[in-house]
Amino acid sequence: MSAGMRLELRQSQGLVITPQLQQAIKLLQLSNLELDQFIQQELTENPFLTRSDGVSDRQGQPAGEQEAPLDGRAPPEPAADPADGQDWPAETGEPDRAVLGPLGRERRSSAAEDDLPSLEATLSRPVSLREHLLAQVAADAGDPAIRFLAFALVERLDGDGYLREPLEDLAVELAAGRDELLQALRIVQNCDPAGVGARDLRECLALQLKELDRLDPAMQALLDHLPALARADFTLLLRVCRVDQDDLQDMIAEIRALNPRPGASFDPEPAPVVSPDVHVLPAPGGNWRVEVDPRTLPRVMADTGYYAEICGSAEGRKAKEYLSERWQSANWLVKALDQRARTVLRVTKAIFQRQKGFLTHGPSRLRPLVLRDIAEVTGLHESTVSRATSDKYVGTPRGTYPLKYFFSTGLPSADGEGSVSAEAIRQRIRQMIERETPDDVLSDDRLVLLLEKEGMQVARRTVAKYRESLGIASSLQRRRAKALLR
Repeated sequence: MSAGMRLELRQSQGLVITPQLQQAIKLLQLSNLELDQFIQQELTENPFLTRSDGVSDRQGQPAGEQEAPLDGRAPPEPAADPADGQDWPAETGEPDRAVLGPLGRERRSSAAEDDLPSLEATLSRPVSLREHLLAQVAADAGDPAIRFLAFALVERLDGDGYLREPLEDLAVELAAGRDELLQALRIVQNCDPAGVGARDLRECLALQLKELDRLDPAMQALLDHLPALARADFTLLLRVCRVDQDDLQDMIAEIRALNPRPGASFDPEPAPVVSPDVHVLPAPGGNWRVEVDPRTLPRVMADTGYYAEICGSAEGRKAKEYLSERWQSANWLVKALDQRARTVLRVTKAIFQRQKGFLTHGPSRLRPLVLRDIAEVTGLHESTVSRATSDKYVGTPRGTYPLKYFFSTGLPSADGEGSVSAEAIRQRIRQMIERETPDDVLSDDRLVLLLEKEGMQVARRTVAKYRESLGIASSLQRRRAKALLR
């Protein structure tokens, strides 16, 4: 058999991930905040892109006078959604136009609403713990050297108001004597709020009780035995405090009223501001409709008039090629944003076709749901469904939830004829524990039996895992905590 060279013609199919396809995949998985940042960058780099919210980015001209989406043509009518099945209640009026409003037929807000400042712009910065203490130290410390040391101690307090570094190390670092450092520490500990500058929990509580004039020998003995208090070892506490049962209960109540983190209220972590990407709203007749939130969807358009004006005066091949590339990029981005919104809407509708029980009865009625279920209904790939629900939030009558919240594995029911959502079981465990009494604290084994009576077959280790994921202590810890409240 001789070796040689020859030409062959073969035909095959393959998937080529173009740069535009990669960009579309990236857009789908961005959150609304990340998408807005991306749009801002594109508006800066592409001269043919402009926002379609009423004002052009160039020279303050009204956008409607010189802009038209997609080469000046009206946006295409929304195609039939394969996610609309018979089990989804029929929507009244023209739901698709209301839902897909921001894709072209947007709901215009009033001028007064457009002029309102954003929520972030109205927030004021609270006084920090450091600023609060430094002002007091400056007024209380007369000696400049002691004032300097007190300032240094304030700078080393943690977010809870504690001084975690040993005084010996601070003395070496600040080149100060121990007596001077203790004097500066007393100035800090005399500041408001009571308890700041403490080196441990016992000292923090003692400073607060001293402020209330309640630090007597019995209370000091109780503070010296905080581990016994945590164990609810009342026999030992009665002996060391030398008080009766009623006095001990009053002392425990006083300690419980104190603040173990006196500095935390000054520097609270800002609550994240979450804007839903879509909303599920009630419709007449007990039905539901899904809408994309126009406030979180960046609305951009390709400026046809500006493109025609620039192209008419462009000279040279490179200039024309650049303008053509920018124009194609602008048109593609408008289409990609439209497709992204449609995909998120399509996936959300499919999710709530399965989770209508959540809308009417709450988390206890969540059904088992995985990505494959939504992929089969919508005709999308599982990875596309995953990207469409990543970092996306939905506003419902029961609150705002991430779309990922509605995906939950299923556990077999006790009768073996169905399955129960893991999230529904988790919420049922929370409800049972919230209703328990000090005389009847539910152990994990008891929870297993109670769930089984309700048709939920769950192992003890699964109950313990769900309980811990909810941040609920064990039955032994809960029993001790309830005993302290008596």
